[in-house]
Amino acid sequence: MSDGRDPGTAIVALLELMARLRDPRRGCPWDREQTFSTIAPYTIEEAYEVADAIERGEPRKLREELGDLLFQVVFHARMAQEEGWFDFAAVAGGIREKLIRRHPHVFEDPGLAADTGQLSRVWEEQKARERAQAAGEGAAADHSALADVPRALPALTRAAKLGRRAARVGFDWESASQVRDKVLEEVREIEEALAAEGSGSRDKLTEEIGDLLFAVANWSLHLKIDPEEALRAANAKFERRFRRMEALAAAQGKALQGLDAAQWDALWRQAKREV
Repeated sequence: MSDGRDPGTAIVALLELMARLRDPRRGCPWDREQTFSTIAPYTIEEAYEVADAIERGEPRKLREELGDLLFQVVFHARMAQEEGWFDFAAVAGGIREKLIRRHPHVFEDPGLAADTGQLSRVWEEQKARERAQAAGEGAAADHSALADVPRALPALTRAAKLGRRAARVGFDWESASQVRDKVLEEVREIEEALAAEGSGSRDKLTEEIGDLLFAVANWSLHLKIDPEEALRAANAKFERRFRRMEALAAAQGKALQGLDAAQWDALWRQAKREV
């Protein structure tokens, strides 16, 4: 539900507030001293808090977190305007133009795509053209299929994105069973690294664990499962069950630190049955 305010008026008021906070003489000392690099971690954090509010199914919290995320966009746009690069209007106008380009089936030819599969291909083709155009020409231009995959993404999400990009140009396994074999191979290599001796064994083990996680991410893609979403669900399940274990132990008057392996196992099994 809307609070009755016009969206344009609300945006203008927010932009004016941001300008006031960054005012060299009358602004907030903390806001004035911020830079793109110091604000970036907050931007990432706010995006995660939006996702968390969605996962929890809390509409009021979602509205609040979306506001916090919007403020991050406004903050970055204001700093860019101060540098003479662009302003908020350019940001809003740019995304509007991009969305029109990426939806020709809506704005140009309604019969261009008949199903979501076709729409995805149209979307990816347009994105590829845009990346190629943005890369430009010359020796310094990045024409890789992996160009512009953000390094700040969570590692698991980035692994999946790198895998999808490579697959688009044909570098991929033919079946999920082949990826499964690769996962098992990586497990064996971890076991070999564990058995190895020497100063470099820890580095080798780290490398092999990374290879295993990357292979699992790609196995997930072949099974049509988003690995980040799957891990988030596993985290939530573990948290529910562990909290239930804590409650069960407390009800029995037991200190967690004093439990032996058999007691932990019994509590875990009960928690699994209940949650």
